[in-house]
Amino acid sequence: MLKLKSFTVNPFHQNTYIIWDSNNIAAIIDPGNSSDLENVMVKKFISENNLKLTRLLLTHAHIDHIMGNKFIFDEYGLLPEVHPADVFFIDALMQTASMYGVNCEESPKAEKFLADNQTIELGELSIKCIHTPGHSPGSITFYFEKEKIVISGDVLFNGSIGRTDLPKGDFDTLISSIKTKLFPLGDDVKVYSGHGPATTIGAEKMSNPFLT
Repeated sequence: MLKLKSFTVNPFHQNTYIIWDSNNIAAIIDPGNSSDLENVMVKKFISENNLKLTRLLLTHAHIDHIMGNKFIFDEYGLLPEVHPADVFFIDALMQTASMYGVNCEESPKAEKFLADNQTIELGELSIKCIHTPGHSPGSITFYFEKEKIVISGDVLFNGSIGRTDLPKGDFDTLISSIKTKLFPLGDDVKVYSGHGPATTIGAEKMSNPFLT
């Protein structure tokens, strides 16, 4: 059974997710926590729910999704797992933070890399990695087939799509990723995005102005 908790954090109002199974085996996805208050909030939730945090998974490596990487490494010894095409953004983190004028600690480097069609076993949970580039070259959507859920990062939003004007973004590639990789999953699949409220594949097919 998949359990999920989201936290909206940092100046970019990013959604950080913690997922776990019935045995409390857990992973954090896109830790964007960037302040002492947010760090305490995340740590307190993990502790109070007796979660065994075992993976740090990234949908992609833009600054707002990795600001908590250092905290998670320091507290739980976990290195980020990311598609190799997005390592560029981890390497550029401090430069990017300076550009945006935000405080950030340098992220530890990834040693494990995610690939298209890879399956991650997290306790009882099975997570399929779907490579969905366009917002970033290494964007990964995490698909829980049994539960009919995806965690899409900044690929697909409620009523919108991810930006493609950032370095290495491409609009046509993003639209293709959504229509060829996500739409076939089914209209009833629930979408948890990197920003904003959840939606479904079917709702975005019908009303998303970028996709209709």
